[in-house]
Amino acid sequence: MKTLVKGGTIVTASETYLSDVLIDDGTIVMIGKDLGATVTADAVIDATGKLVIPGGIDVHTHLDMPFGGTYSVDDFQTGTIAAAFGGTTSIVDFAIQNYGGSLHEALETWHKKAEGKAAIDYGFHMIVREVNDKVMAEMDEMVRREGVTSFKVFMAYTNVFRLDDGSIFKAMRRTADNGGLICMHAENGGVIDVLVEKALAEGKTAPKYHALTRPSKAEGEATGRAIALSEMAGVPIYIVHLSAAEALARVREARDMGLPAYAETCPQYLFLDYSDYEKPGFEGAKYVMSPPLREKWHQEALWKGLAGNDLQVISTDHCPFCMKEKELGKDDFSKIPNGAPGIETRMSLIYNGGVVGGRISVNRFVELTSTNPAKLMGLYPKKGSITIGGDGDIVVFDPEATMTLRHSDLHMNVDYNPYEGMEVKGVPTTVLSRGKVIIDQGKYLGKVGEGQFVPRKTYTLV
Repeated sequence: MKTLVKGGTIVTASETYLSDVLIDDGTIVMIGKDLGATVTADAVIDATGKLVIPGGIDVHTHLDMPFGGTYSVDDFQTGTIAAAFGGTTSIVDFAIQNYGGSLHEALETWHKKAEGKAAIDYGFHMIVREVNDKVMAEMDEMVRREGVTSFKVFMAYTNVFRLDDGSIFKAMRRTADNGGLICMHAENGGVIDVLVEKALAEGKTAPKYHALTRPSKAEGEATGRAIALSEMAGVPIYIVHLSAAEALARVREARDMGLPAYAETCPQYLFLDYSDYEKPGFEGAKYVMSPPLREKWHQEALWKGLAGNDLQVISTDHCPFCMKEKELGKDDFSKIPNGAPGIETRMSLIYNGGVVGGRISVNRFVELTSTNPAKLMGLYPKKGSITIGGDGDIVVFDPEATMTLRHSDLHMNVDYNPYEGMEVKGVPTTVLSRGKVIIDQGKYLGKVGEGQFVPRKTYTLV
C-alpha cells in the first residue's frame, strides 16, 4: 500500500521545509515537492497548513506492571492506543527480572504481555534486580541476540528494586563490555528509608509526606554517585525521570567534562509541582510518583536544561493507578502505588509549554520527543526521523489547534488526569504507524495487535 502525505511542513530535529512524503509498504521511499503529480498512491493525506513530524517515541513506560500488590491499569492494548492518540508511535517498556529468576524469563513474560495487544511498535529495557555471573552472561545475550540493549538499575526501593553500589558497578562494567546502556533510577534509597520510617513514627501518613521524605538533595547525591560509578566503569549512563535542579547540575558537570552522561525528564516535572500534594483529602495521592513533584522553581531549571542540551529526552514514566489502587496507602503514604498517567498528553503538553511558550524551537521539540530517544535507544534512523528508508511513523500535527485536557476525552485506562482543565495549543490530527493511518480526527482506525516488537541496536552518541 502506498500512502502520500502532501502539502505539509516537514519538521525534523535539524530541518524545516515544505515537502510531500511517499510511504510504500510501511517505509518512506520518496520525499519531494508535488509528488502527487508523478506518483499514484492508494491513500492521500492533505497536510496543508500543518506540521509533518516523526512519530513520538516514549522510552519510559510501565504497562501492565506489578507494583505494591497491584498492577498499573494500562495494559499494552489500552496504553498503546492512548499513546497513538497523543502522537506517539513507538514505546520502550520495562521487563522486570524476578528475584531468583532469569532475564530470559522476564523477557518472555513481557513479550506475552505485548503480543496481540500492542497498537504501535515497542521494545524493552531490562530491569536487573540481582547481579551474579549467570545474570551478567544473560546481559550479553540480551544485547547480542534479543535486541534488548539497555538495563535499568535502582538506587532506591529497598527490598524491591534497590541494588548496592557494588552490584551496580558490576552491572555497569558488564554493560561497558557488551555495548549496552545503563538506565539509572537515582535516589538515595538509604536516606529515604530513614526519613520514611521517621515520618511514619511521628504519625505523618498523608500523601504529601511521600515528597517530603524524598528530598531533591537525595536525588542530586545519587545522580552524582551514579555518574561517578559509570565513569569508573567506562559505560554511558542515562538518568531516568530527572526531577530536580541538584540532579541536573550533576549531569551538566559530567557533560562539561565530556562524559557520556544523558538524562530525561518528564512532563509532570515541567507542569506540576509540590503544591499538588497539598490538595484536600486524599487528592495528593494522584501525584505520588518517584521522584516526587518538586517545588515550582525547579521547573525553570529543567526547561533551561532542555534548551541547553543538558537534558536530552522527554519521556513520561507512564505508570497509572486508579484511585482505588492508590487507596492501598490511605493510612500510610509509603504504601501508595507510585506512578501517574501521561502517555497520551506528552506531545501536546511539550509543544504548548516549549514551542508556544518560547522555551524551545520546533526542531528541538522533535529532537526531545523523537530523534534523541531513537538515537539513544538504538532505534535510529528507522525511527525518530523522516528519511528515505525510515519507517513510515509520521504525525500530522496542527500547530494552531487547541485542546482542553479532560479525563473524559482521553483514552488512558485510569480514572483521573493530572492535567485536568489545562488548555494546550498543538494537537496531533493524523497518526501513521508504518504508513498506515491509525488515528484520524480523533478516531482510532488501527487494529489491536498490529504493533511489532523492534529489536534495538546499541545506543548512538547524541
